[in-house]
Amino acid sequence: MVQKTAGGNSAFHNFHNDFADVEDPNERRRLALAEIDKAPFGWYHVRAVLVAGTGFFTDSYDIFCVSLVTIMLGIVYKHDHKGSLLTPQDTAIKVATSAGTVIGQVGFGTLADIVGRKRMYGLELILIIFATMAQALVGQGPGASIVGTIIFWRVLMGIGIGGDYPLSSIITSEFATTKWRGAMMGAVFSMQGFGQLGGALVMLCLTAGFKESLLTAKTYGTCTGVCALAVDKMWRALVGIGIVPACIALYYRLTIPETPRYTFDVARDIEKGNADVKAYMSGQHEGHPDEVAVATARRASVALEVPKASFGDFFKFYSRPKNGLILLGTAGSWFLLDVAFYGLGLNSSTVLTAIGYGTGPTVYKILYNLAAGNCILVCAGAIPGYWLTVATIDTVGRKPIQLMGFIILTILFIVWGFAYHHLSGHAMLALYVLVQLFFNFGPNATTFIVPGECFPTRYRSTSHGISAGSGKVGSIIAQAAIAPLRTRGATAKVANPWQNHVMQIYSLFMFLGIFTTLLIPETKRRTLEELAGDWDMGGESITGGTTVEPKSAELNGDHSDAVDEPKTSV
Repeated sequence: MVQKTAGGNSAFHNFHNDFADVEDPNERRRLALAEIDKAPFGWYHVRAVLVAGTGFFTDSYDIFCVSLVTIMLGIVYKHDHKGSLLTPQDTAIKVATSAGTVIGQVGFGTLADIVGRKRMYGLELILIIFATMAQALVGQGPGASIVGTIIFWRVLMGIGIGGDYPLSSIITSEFATTKWRGAMMGAVFSMQGFGQLGGALVMLCLTAGFKESLLTAKTYGTCTGVCALAVDKMWRALVGIGIVPACIALYYRLTIPETPRYTFDVARDIEKGNADVKAYMSGQHEGHPDEVAVATARRASVALEVPKASFGDFFKFYSRPKNGLILLGTAGSWFLLDVAFYGLGLNSSTVLTAIGYGTGPTVYKILYNLAAGNCILVCAGAIPGYWLTVATIDTVGRKPIQLMGFIILTILFIVWGFAYHHLSGHAMLALYVLVQLFFNFGPNATTFIVPGECFPTRYRSTSHGISAGSGKVGSIIAQAAIAPLRTRGATAKVANPWQNHVMQIYSLFMFLGIFTTLLIPETKRRTLEELAGDWDMGGESITGGTTVEPKSAELNGDHSDAVDEPKTSV
């Protein structure tokens, strides 16, 4: 019998002792994973969603408030250009975050597979907090450009934001109950919508707070003196407030236990993994197994020697066509989606101007309308879309929702692009809301969820990072190459003459997303072990070890020489 551990009360049950009478370490592994997979939805699931989701709130807040920040930077620092940043400056600030995000997604994703999820989780939030605070405090001088300095800090902030994508997805996935795993991951990602709303609400409050100063100027170019001072305070406060939710979530991220699946399948520490299951379900930091039991379990599983994840092994694994096509499906879908999603989202002020929410008789009214317009758009389209996904993803499935989303988005962008000059402001508003609805009740949510489920444990985080990084490459292309096309041939009367062609380009990317969706598997209500068993392992178990006894060594796709059971979902 394994030695029992102390602790536990009515609020935090000590689950570690539940399986103390089971001698076989592999059987304890199976029972521990079954407890995660079959657990009824409880408060520990809510805690996991909130801790991971708070980071996504911060990420979204920081990413999407930039369209408002660049407007205010122009007002304060570009009096020689009618109070607006040059188009290359505006684009560079927006692209900087995406560039850093690509580095963070691939880098943190890879490290989480090498050193573990626990060791990396929280570090990305520290980087976000530090870089965000630095942005809010930067200034301009003879030897330093405000735009250049902000770009530098936004790249660093982007690295932290990028790390949050694979880590939050994988940790939520590996701790979630099978029945509601999609809903839990969708709820984490839905905080992106609340982050967008939070940024708009903060801007609304700041605009109201500085109303008297903003009323002194009618246009951006004439906003000087007390008006410019007010706007300078506003953009710094808008950026700085973004660290508040991050600080709240930091402690909980730094003290989570390692995910049991990583401990079981990569570290191969069965006793520690079992203890961490109980720690997670009881809200404790991490499990503390008996050292004698750990040594015994390691001797018992000596045949399950697992190679460390390496670049060579990674490329060998994905060189098999079946495996490579799944990664192409997740990465390609995310890339195609983000071209349109970020191309439209980070330039929402342009769309709001086109539909009448970006103008006004004074600077106060202009900024107020922009903030109020963003609130309306997010509440009308984005947030309902996220929660429609949460409500249906575990019944309808991931693949049908993503396929439906790409098809409908293709149609909407075709209508918007080819009928652009015949649409009224209200028609454009309706189209924008519908596009946001089907972005989020569609591929924006599913491209985040599926990569967190369909890959084997030892490469799950790396593969998610590659998929997410592909998406941000798409957003960089949208910002640097496609979105600027809207001003091609601009005149004093027509600021965005090519906006219709930009929408047509987006429709092409949405159409191509239909075909990449066909490459991904359906993951609805299947255990992660069952999904990993679908891969072409080339004679290996899902953990990477050589299969010893093909007839009896598989348990849900896992290598185990201690338990002989039929291949069924736990």
